[in-house]
Amino acid sequence: MRTEDVLAAIATGLWRWDNASGTVTLDAEAARLLGLPAEPVELTEAAVRSRFHPVDWNEIDGVVNLAVAEGTLAEARLRIMDGEGRVIRTVRSRSKPLIDGDDYELVGTIQEVAEPQPGTAARTPITGDWRRSREAFLLDAGRALAEARSTAEVLRVAASLSMPGFSPDGLAVFGVAGERLTVIGHHGHNAGDEGPFTSMSVDTDYPAAEVVRNGRAIYLPTPEEYLRRFPVTWPLAQRFGRRSWAYLPLIVAGRTMGAWMAAFKHPVAFTPDERSVLTTVARMLAQALARAGVAESERELSLGLQRTMMPVLGPGIPGLHVAARYVPTGGGLQVGGDWYDMIQLPGGRIALVIGDVQGHDVRAAGLMGQLRIALRAYASEGHRPDAVLSRASRFLYGITDGEATEAAAEEAVRAGGEHPNGGPPHAGAAPRRGVTRNRGVAPYGVSPDGDGAPDGRAHDVGPRFATCLYLEIDPVTGVVDIARAGHPDPAVRMTDGTVLLRPTAGGLPLGIVPDTDYPTTRFTLEPGETLMMCTDGLLETGGHDLDSGWERIRSLLEEHAEDSLEDLADSLVEAVHGPGSHHTTGPLADRREDDIAILLVSRQGAAVREAPRRTMMTIAQAEPERIAAARRHVRQLLHDWTDEDQLDSAVLMVSEMVTNVLIHTDGDALLVAEVTCIGEARRLRVEVSDGSDELPHKRHPGEMASSGRGLVLMEMLADAWGVDPRGEGKSIWFELNEPPSKRGDGSA
Repeated sequence: MRTEDVLAAIATGLWRWDNASGTVTLDAEAARLLGLPAEPVELTEAAVRSRFHPVDWNEIDGVVNLAVAEGTLAEARLRIMDGEGRVIRTVRSRSKPLIDGDDYELVGTIQEVAEPQPGTAARTPITGDWRRSREAFLLDAGRALAEARSTAEVLRVAASLSMPGFSPDGLAVFGVAGERLTVIGHHGHNAGDEGPFTSMSVDTDYPAAEVVRNGRAIYLPTPEEYLRRFPVTWPLAQRFGRRSWAYLPLIVAGRTMGAWMAAFKHPVAFTPDERSVLTTVARMLAQALARAGVAESERELSLGLQRTMMPVLGPGIPGLHVAARYVPTGGGLQVGGDWYDMIQLPGGRIALVIGDVQGHDVRAAGLMGQLRIALRAYASEGHRPDAVLSRASRFLYGITDGEATEAAAEEAVRAGGEHPNGGPPHAGAAPRRGVTRNRGVAPYGVSPDGDGAPDGRAHDVGPRFATCLYLEIDPVTGVVDIARAGHPDPAVRMTDGTVLLRPTAGGLPLGIVPDTDYPTTRFTLEPGETLMMCTDGLLETGGHDLDSGWERIRSLLEEHAEDSLEDLADSLVEAVHGPGSHHTTGPLADRREDDIAILLVSRQGAAVREAPRRTMMTIAQAEPERIAAARRHVRQLLHDWTDEDQLDSAVLMVSEMVTNVLIHTDGDALLVAEVTCIGEARRLRVEVSDGSDELPHKRHPGEMASSGRGLVLMEMLADAWGVDPRGEGKSIWFELNEPPSKRGDGSA
C-alpha cells in the first residue's frame, strides 16, 4: 500500500508550500480537508489563504516565521471555512521548513481534529483567553523594557516578567567578550552560583555557548533531553533542580550579542505559542540591552569629556572662595559648549573665565576644549583681559572659518557640484562665512541653539561663535578687571543681601570677526561680597527670557542665607531644574533646554553690614541706550528705599545728568552711586563725571523749550547738589537723605 493511501485512511493529507514562488501543492486528502475537490492540485497562496479563518492565518504566519528562525517544526490548529464564510472543520498542521538561502519550503501534514470542548484550557492558536493574556503580557513587557535606562534596570525588568502560564524561576543573561562567554546578570540563583559560567569558552559543549555560535534557540523540555544533548555540562545544571530550560539568542542588527536562559522547576513542553512568547521576549530583551549599552557608553563618554574639559578648581586661594557648577543639557551625549575655568596668574592674581560656544553637541564641546586651552595660553603669557579676548576671538575665527570653508566645499560635492579646489575659479564655492548669513537675530544668522538653516545642516557648514566673560581679580585688594564678549553681565551680592547686575563694557562674541576690541571694566569686590557669573542656560531655562530669568535668580540670591558658596551653587541649579530633574522629564520649568555653567567667587574678610552700598558704570557716547540701563541700575541699588517719590526723583536726575554729558560733551559719562548710613538715616550720593572742562550753567528755559531743565530739577529735587572741577573734566553730583521716619529697620 502506498504511503498516500495510508495517510488518506487516517484522514491525513500532505502539502508543500513554496515561499519563493508563492504556490501550495496539495494531495487529494489535503485538498478535501480544505473543502476542495478530493484530487491533487497546485494553488496560489491567496487561494489557500481564503480557506483559513483570518485570525488563524495571522497565527500560522507567526508560527511559521518562528519555525524558520529556529529550524523547528511549525505546528498550529486551523479552522477551515467554506465559500460562505462558515467553519466546516478544524485541522492540525505540522510542517518542517526546508531553508534555501533567504527562501524556504514548508513540507508537512494536515489532519482533522475534534473541536475543543467548551471550558477546556487547551492552549492553541485559536484559544482567545491565551491569546489575550499573551498579547497583554508582551505589551507590558515591551513597555517596561523600553523604559529601562541601564543594564541593571533591564535585568531587573526581565526578572520581574510574569509570563502567562509558564513563568520561569531562574534567568540568566550571557554576553560575549572575545571568545569567552560571560554572565551579565542572573536571577533566581544564589551569589556565586554564576562562577563556573563567567569565563566559559564559546566552544564549550554548553547550551548558551551553542546558541551564541549558531544563533538558534535551544529548548530542553526534560532533564533527560539536557543530559542526552549536553552530557559534559549537565552536572553544572543538575545541581539547580530545574526541569526544563530554554536558551535563546540575543540578536541585534543580525549580530548575536549573547544568550538568554529561562529555566523552569516545572516541566514545560515549549509549544509553538510558548516558544513564540519566549522568542519575542528575547528580541525585546536584546534591543533593551543594546539601548542600555549605548546609553551607558554615552554617559561614560559624557562624564569623561566633562572630567577632561571641566577644570578642577584646585586648592583654596587665600582671600577668595570659589565654587562652580556645570549641568549638561538633557539630550544626546549631554555635552555642550558651556565651560568655566580658573587660571593662576603671576603676582598672585587669579583669572576666572566662563563661556558658551554656540550649540550643545560634540562639535561645540570640541571647540570649547580648544578655546579653553587657547584662553589659558594667552592668559599665562601675561596679557590683559582685553588682549586675551581679542586673541581668543581671532583664534576661534580662524579654526571655525577653516572648518566652514571645507564643509561648504564638501556640501557642494555632495550636491553634485565640483570641489572649489578642483574646479574653475570660484566654482561651487560657498560664502566664506557660511550659508546662513543674515537669516536670524544671532550674529550672521546662526541660531544660538546650533540648528541654523531649516535643513539642519547649518551647524555642519556655518561658523560657530562663543560668548565669554573673562576677569582678573587681586585677592588682596579685591580689584577686578573684566572684559566681556557678548556674554551676560555678572551679578554682585553685597554684604547686606542686595543683588545688582554689574554693567560691564563689552564687544562682539568671539569668532564673529577676526579683529575686535574688548574694553575693560574695573571695580572692587569688597570683603563679604559675592560675584556670580553664569551662562544664559541658567537664566532662560523654563521658558524665561534673560530679563525674567534674571529676576528669578536675583530673588534666590537675595533670599539665600549666608552659607557656603557650594550650598549657594546647588540652590541655583535646583531652583531652575528641581533636585531630581536630571533623572526624569518634568514640567516645562524643569526641562533642561541648554547647558548651564555657574561660577561664584566671594572675597573673604570681615563683612561690614553698614558698609557703603556702591556701584558704578560707564555710558559711552556710542551707547546712548545704556541710559535706560543706568536708570534700572539705580532702581536696583535703591530696591529697599522707602520713599518712592525720592526714588523717582533720583532716577530722573540720573537720566538728566547722563543725557547732558552725552549731548554737550564728546566724552563718555562715568556714573558712581553710593548709599551710606549716617546714624539712623541713609544718604544717596550720585556723581556723573566726564572729561570736559566746560562747567554747566543754570538756565531758565521757556515753556516750549526741550532742554535746559537739568540743573533746575536738581535744585528742586535734591537735598544737596553741586559741580566740582577735576584735574581733567568735572563731576556733577547730588545727594538725597532718606527720611528717618520711613526708614524702618535702620539697616544699610
